[in-house]
Amino acid sequence: MNDDDARLVAWVRGTVQRVGFRWFTRAKALELGGLSGFALNLQDGRVQVVAEGPRERCERLLEWLTGEDTPGRVDGVTEIWDTPRGGYTGFEIR
Repeated sequence: MNDDDARLVAWVRGTVQRVGFRWFTRAKALELGGLSGFALNLQDGRVQVVAEGPRERCERLLEWLTGEDTPGRVDGVTEIWDTPRGGYTGFEIR
């Protein structure tokens, strides 16, 4: 990791479970390259996405999460930015 790396934690609201949302999120993270982290279904119906890597790629993942190309229906995304913590190998579906 370097000074341009960031940690994005995003909570995605809407119809985002049982529609392949985590799988497509992982695919997008892998397509962007250089990102590690995970996508996780939460009990309240949201999906939590944690991504670490180059800030520009994290920003592009966030743009995708809030865009029209996601599966299901995204009603909103809440995000926080932090410094990377590391410890992830690749991008997982949890």
